[in-house]
Amino acid sequence: MSDTLEIVCPQCATVNRIPASRTGDGPKCGQCHQGLFTAHPVELGGAGFRRHLERNDIPVVVDFWAPWCGPCRMMAPEYAAAAAELEPGVRLAKVNTDAEPALGGEFGIRSIPTLIYFRGGREVARHSGAMGRADIARWVRSVGAAARQP
Repeated sequence: MSDTLEIVCPQCATVNRIPASRTGDGPKCGQCHQGLFTAHPVELGGAGFRRHLERNDIPVVVDFWAPWCGPCRMMAPEYAAAAAELEPGVRLAKVNTDAEPALGGEFGIRSIPTLIYFRGGREVARHSGAMGRADIARWVRSVGAAARQP
């Protein structure tokens, strides 16, 4: 791992370089001065989606969901709790497939909720169906561990 990481600000989408050893120290964005880690999932769409996937040096896990989906609504607080547990090592994000149907189509989302784990802008793994906080965290950690294996 490099000594510095590029982290995309969840508020203004500015790419920030921070020392890898300082991710847990509450780093702030150089542009908007808001925290780079909010302990909440980031709502993404369009250009912001691409920027977060391609420019973050940490993995990004995206929840593809829709407001009318009962399991999605049940999982939302669990996903938020998992974000608080997993940051700053992983960025959790959400994409509303009703508002961003092109993204849902691009990634072949056939059922919701679907979680996709991205590393370096590429899909590493996916899981369909609602999960609780502990299961989300366990899945993310196991995918991350497997992705680091040679």
